[in-house]
Amino acid sequence: MTLSNELISIEIASHGAELQKIENRRTGEQYLWCGDSRFWGRRSPVLFPIVGAVWNGEFRMDGKVYPMSQHGFARDMDFEEMPVEEDDEVWYALESTPETLAKYPRKFRLEIGYRLQGERITVMWRVKNLDQKEMNFQIGAHPAFNYPEFSASDPVHAYFQIDGQNLQTEIISEKGCIGEEKGTIDTDAHGMLPVTSETFARDALIIGEGKVRRVSLLTKDRTPYLTFLFSAPAVGLWSPKADAPFVCIEPWWGRADRVGFEGDFSEREYINTIKPGETFRAQYMIIIDNV
Repeated sequence: MTLSNELISIEIASHGAELQKIENRRTGEQYLWCGDSRFWGRRSPVLFPIVGAVWNGEFRMDGKVYPMSQHGFARDMDFEEMPVEEDDEVWYALESTPETLAKYPRKFRLEIGYRLQGERITVMWRVKNLDQKEMNFQIGAHPAFNYPEFSASDPVHAYFQIDGQNLQTEIISEKGCIGEEKGTIDTDAHGMLPVTSETFARDALIIGEGKVRRVSLLTKDRTPYLTFLFSAPAVGLWSPKADAPFVCIEPWWGRADRVGFEGDFSEREYINTIKPGETFRAQYMIIIDNV
């Protein structure tokens, strides 16, 4: 499905309800990573019903142990397109199946919507509890964006501008899970974080506790490029390799387990809970700054 206006065109696939393309209609510039598997084969997957990893690849619910791969299963499933009345929106839906119930024992309906208005793309989520039991889950975004005018040899690939002071990061330690060590966001004299080949040497930069609501990506000459607005309690910043030509900005309503966590799923940090029949709603916005 394609949504377009005079500034921007976006494409969404039914597989994973995943954003595939963001294009500047005036210049043809492509903002979203192309999914080249040499670096990372995805573009903008939704993370559900977990964000990150569970300790030892398994979790506990209703007194039983279930295996779960990193970031959950929704990104690898086919969604159905929903009928909509608005020309600037598209929605997709995924309902639990016998296959998902064997992995995650709750009946659910996950709806993902995209709205395009001018230079703004709003991504919307609705999680509905169709079960007779309380539903605990996490959900997150994982979109990847091309560095403008990328060269692997550049000392600085881009800049982040993050709305926060004295920010600490959590560090992935073992098996994709969070250790006790903390890091810091070292901004320059202008309040910006230069993105270099060393920025993600220890995996993602994870900022929690709801301390960040806005992250902007600027070019290497500090020209505004795109901005994220969100109310998520955590955000991850990540690129897989020193020479990867893209970076991810990831609002998360969830986060990986701590190292050694073996409690019930409901006791995970950054967990969301809805009662039978209830609906959880969240959204984030991408603003293309240079159209």
